[in-house]
Amino acid sequence: MNSSRRDLVGSLAALCLAALRAPLIGAQAETSTAGRKMRISLSCGAIGVKADQLEAIDLAHRYGFEAVEPRADYLASLSEAELSKLLDDLGAKRLVFGATGLPLDFGMGETEFAEGLKRLPGFASALERAGATRVVKFIAPSHDSLTYLQNFRRHARRITQAAAVLDDCGLRLGLEYVGPKTSWTRQRYPFIHTMAETKELIAETGKRNVGLVLDSWHWYTAGETEADLLSLKNEQIVSVDLNDAPAGIPVEEQMDNRRELPTATGVIDLRTFLGALSKAGYGGPVRAEPFSASLRKLPKEEAVAATAQAMKKALALLR
Repeated sequence: MNSSRRDLVGSLAALCLAALRAPLIGAQAETSTAGRKMRISLSCGAIGVKADQLEAIDLAHRYGFEAVEPRADYLASLSEAELSKLLDDLGAKRLVFGATGLPLDFGMGETEFAEGLKRLPGFASALERAGATRVVKFIAPSHDSLTYLQNFRRHARRITQAAAVLDDCGLRLGLEYVGPKTSWTRQRYPFIHTMAETKELIAETGKRNVGLVLDSWHWYTAGETEADLLSLKNEQIVSVDLNDAPAGIPVEEQMDNRRELPTATGVIDLRTFLGALSKAGYGGPVRAEPFSASLRKLPKEEAVAATAQAMKKALALLR
């Protein structure tokens, strides 16, 4: 066999290895961990920590996380051999990829959205080849010029377009509603800010790979109940965020950028929230997104350690 043929065979073998490994990594997120299906996931950006992909993986491993946010930009830069090495390391550390943010804003101008949509296949392909399967995006809860119906129609159209691109790469899109009254009354026209409204938007898209991001903070500030959560099935939930709320503030006065780590105050009933998700059979990543000024001031390792401790304490409520 000449050199060019050996190179070709080697490349094909690497591609086959990656193709076989990817679905296995995605499937691992559905397996049980210590008697539960949910996996504690580290998203460094969500806790104000700056870390590249390799450092995030190392931090997640050292502090007992079970999943880590994938970085599509970094993953896209890797050769097949480099990606294979990274995935082997991820497996050796007993980690899987959790959810990552969609680099596309559904509220941007038409030209900007069209340009972002053109870049989306590259983003989706990078995640697919690494076995990542979950992408998330929040919905702005108000608008200065678009009425509810106008905004709903625009979101439905744009989400459908983005979801089609993601679906081609086997990715699911989770939509997160923003619950605080202080957020949806900020501009002239209130928009989607409850689970029920988000489910209506998802139904309007007609895309089976679109589901919910459930955040205990938004569930609490939207005035929702255990029954709302129990109405869901695992396949409707893409990702979950855990947070607590500052004490001594009426729910209608809570501000979205002032949260606490899970179980910090006990204001949000995380036992009920997590218990209902467990009954629904949710088997994906769970991360903290506290927007805590005090947490952001800590050195990165202390911030990750504090987050890990809070998340483990919260998930222990399921026992």
